[in-house]
Amino acid sequence: MKPDAFVKLFGEVRASAILRTDVEGNAGPAMDAAVRGGFRICEFTMTTPGVLDRIAEFSRQDGLVVGAGTVLTVADARAAVEHGASFLVSPVVDEAVIEEAQRLGVAAMPGTHTPTEMMRAWQAGARLQKLFPAPGLGPAYVAACLGPMPFLNIVPTNGVTEQNARTWLDAGAHALGLVAPLFDRQEVAEGRFDLVEARARRLLAAIR
Repeated sequence: MKPDAFVKLFGEVRASAILRTDVEGNAGPAMDAAVRGGFRICEFTMTTPGVLDRIAEFSRQDGLVVGAGTVLTVADARAAVEHGASFLVSPVVDEAVIEEAQRLGVAAMPGTHTPTEMMRAWQAGARLQKLFPAPGLGPAYVAACLGPMPFLNIVPTNGVTEQNARTWLDAGAHALGLVAPLFDRQEVAEGRFDLVEARARRLLAAIR
């Protein structure tokens, strides 16, 4: 999927499922549960054991767009895209990774926290800016940043809950990345995928 098409799709579906787990055998079933709950944009972090196999597996499924998270190096970016990733997410702004995403023809979403970092990411070619970690002002911070820079596409991925998800979007967030509010680490480790599916449905209902 071309970067512009992904930015547009993300702004329409408004949320992505982001999985980080240490239990390799549970990564696939946990994400399956999120998909059953309604998620169509899936992200596996590069810290997850067997992540490239999971990216390849889910990218072959119709109707899903799959990306890689915690992409810290150009080598990570290349490996993820080779296995089917359509977007690359990082916790920091790294121009080399953004440039490689552009070369590979996929969207980059670097982690930003300050307005300066958001602008730096935009100028480097990243049309999505991950807001990480969550600022003390919460959703009001998004609105404040968009005031002078309305062209940004800010995506909070920390500090988002079922209770405040809609507030982040109403403040102007382009979309939301859901990690802990969707995938409870203990539940995933214990294989309680029914709880993941139920939470996915509740989160998407709250967003809509």
